[in-house]
Amino acid sequence: MYTKILLASDGSEHSHRAIDEALKMVDPYKDKVHIEVVYAVDGDQSKKDVLKYGDSDTASLKRKEKFQSTIEYIEAKGLAADITILHGQPAETLIEYANEGDYDCVLVGSRGRNKFQTLILGSVSHKLVKYIQCPVVVVK
Repeated sequence: MYTKILLASDGSEHSHRAIDEALKMVDPYKDKVHIEVVYAVDGDQSKKDVLKYGDSDTASLKRKEKFQSTIEYIEAKGLAADITILHGQPAETLIEYANEGDYDCVLVGSRGRNKFQTLILGSVSHKLVKYIQCPVVVVK
């Protein structure tokens, strides 16, 4: 039984499918489950956000607001949830955080890149599967 779940999210449609899959997985015992939605912001995105919003505090607030509807959606299904914003390269940051956090399971959406894109760009979900020390579910 998974009771402490890390849901790696970037706010994309792929992430929303991972949320729905997590909800299906834990439905029979949802009152015992806590889902932590984790968003890892890389340096480039962080700079863009600061330029867009004027300062880092406002950018941080806007990032949390971006995921508020996700948290409300999960809580409306009867589960406890919160959001954590991390800074750094997404794969490496999520791996370190997940391995230190004693999670029962990690869920992540798949981007659906083709073989060439994966070779050139890498794959966050592939790295998570390879290096996280608990079960990782990749949702297509």
